[in-house]
Amino acid sequence: MSTDKVIIMFKDGVSQDQIKEYISQINNGGGEVTQTYGALIPGFAAKVTPDQLTTFQSLSGDIIASIEPDTVVTIQ
Repeated sequence: MSTDKVIIMFKDGVSQDQIKEYISQINNGGGEVTQTYGALIPGFAAKVTPDQLTTFQSLSGDIIASIEPDTVVTIQ
């Protein structure tokens, strides 16, 4: 099954309990959360399935602040 590596950031006001629930959904649904950022930065990095990505994209604007590709960034 193919996965996309993304960073999902939540809007202010989304509780850590809500974020933990989304982490569980990803891990139990064929994806894998690879990094959590703690209470100061509400979000995580994950490998998500196409269906999971579609689900999170549908939440953009409501509870999701942004979904970005998880890539290496370099400077010259």
